[in-house]
Amino acid sequence: MPKMKSKSGAKKRYALTGTGKIKRNHAYKSHILTKKSTKRKRNLGYSGLVSKVDEKTAKLLLG
Repeated sequence: MPKMKSKSGAKKRYALTGTGKIKRNHAYKSHILTKKSTKRKRNLGYSGLVSKVDEKTAKLLLG
C-alpha cells in the first residue's frame, strides 16, 4: 500500500491542538481593510476552531 499523504493546502491552514481540536485562522484579513472596522480587523487576527460539522473533513485532509 502507498503511504497516506496529507493535503498540503490543509497542512498550511490547520493545526491540531493538544486536545485534538483543529485550530484555524480567520479569512478576509489580507486586503481591502479600509472599509472594515477596527474591531472587526482585530477579531479577524485571532485564531479560531474548526466547527464540529467540518472537523471530520479537516481531519481527513490532514491524514
